[in-house]
Amino acid sequence: MGNFLQLINNENMKIYRRLRTWVMMGLVILIPALIAVLMKVSMNNEPGPWDMFSELTVMYVLVSIFSAVIFADIVASEFGWGTIKLLLIRPWKRGKILLSKLLAGILFSLLLTVLFMAVDFILSFALFHGTSSSSYPGGHSAFSYSMEMLLYRYVDLMVICIFAFMLSTLFRSSGIAIGLAMFILFARNIFQLLLDPERYSWAKYVLFTNMDLSRYMLGSGTAGMTLGFSAVVLAVYVIVFLAVSWIVFIKRDVAA
Repeated sequence: MGNFLQLINNENMKIYRRLRTWVMMGLVILIPALIAVLMKVSMNNEPGPWDMFSELTVMYVLVSIFSAVIFADIVASEFGWGTIKLLLIRPWKRGKILLSKLLAGILFSLLLTVLFMAVDFILSFALFHGTSSSSYPGGHSAFSYSMEMLLYRYVDLMVICIFAFMLSTLFRSSGIAIGLAMFILFARNIFQLLLDPERYSWAKYVLFTNMDLSRYMLGSGTAGMTLGFSAVVLAVYVIVFLAVSWIVFIKRDVAA
């Protein structure tokens, strides 16, 4: 166990010793802060802090983008730098190496999420002092609505990041992995409109139509789809992505 924790720590150092990581963390703080200040000076009717907290969660897309970048690069960069050979000559199995990279990426996404939530909370309660709305769907309170929304967005984040992780392992190219991950992130809503489960019964098993779990907070899904159904479908996709990553990394001559 100690050796595996050392392996994870090694992956963490690779992430946090790069300037881009700190730039991304800085942007997670600065961009929501800029938007909050602009909204503060431009609004006539000041919203309540929890209402503003909910509004600022839209910027969670930054966390999704930056996390996908790390996942897309964490394997491919080893081939680009040629450092994969240094990993393989050490007494660690390939499966443990891949798992350590996956866990390091998850820890980074959790850190960014906590940082984003803390910044969102501080900005909302420091700058806005209006009366919070009591009308949230499904009888939610402002707090429970905001937390559940963030939970669903984190699930979407992980699906996209695991997909980027698989592409990074398959193609050994962070550029391809980042590009395709960003494509899914920004084009999924278009595919959800094109692949209507009411029109195509098979479409309810497609990845795109099961993402954005937050829509179930506003009502039931189409074609009999439920939150549980979409969660299971997403879980199956994640398992497939991880299985492909593991098989390719274990079987391929990565030292070539």
